[in-house]
Amino acid sequence: MTLPLKITLLSALLALGACSSTPITFHTLTPAQWNNTTGADAGGIKIESISVPPQVDRPQIVVRQGNSGVAILDTQWWAASLVDELRSALVDQLANSNPRQSMLLRLEVQRFDSVPGQYALLDVKWRLRPASGSDRSPLTCRTTLQSPAGASIDDLVLAHQNNLKRFAAQIRQVVDRSSNQCPSAP
Repeated sequence: MTLPLKITLLSALLALGACSSTPITFHTLTPAQWNNTTGADAGGIKIESISVPPQVDRPQIVVRQGNSGVAILDTQWWAASLVDELRSALVDQLANSNPRQSMLLRLEVQRFDSVPGQYALLDVKWRLRPASGSDRSPLTCRTTLQSPAGASIDDLVLAHQNNLKRFAAQIRQVVDRSSNQCPSAP
């Protein structure tokens, strides 16, 4: 091989090496435990709908920066849409619920904040009602949960998992007591 051809080949290889990108890491809100529940059925509690703020309704994880900024993390993604991640995690957490009657759950997430090194926050309005004719009236509540988070994205996702676990416990509390009162703050 001639010297100019070797230099051209070496330059091309270096240029291709510089084009490599950081691989995408996927995260889930469902804890690493096996559960054979499928679909939207969570032990007699059917999840009707979930809505999330448009700022976080994307495949990439969105974190807060300072008082007014946000960052969309191009290499840190949810394993599914955020709505589907929330649904899967709640179905998993509510799988062992056995209400006396089938219930319907509707969620409107008001805030889903992620602040690395500080906290994960879940602020959600939710409505629980009987699936069929019942004398029990619908119950509308609002729950705000915050868990401390470490600096890594894995720590932040674990904090969100903790919030969802605590939220599911509140839902179970209302269903198990058959009360028409919102749960007290944990």
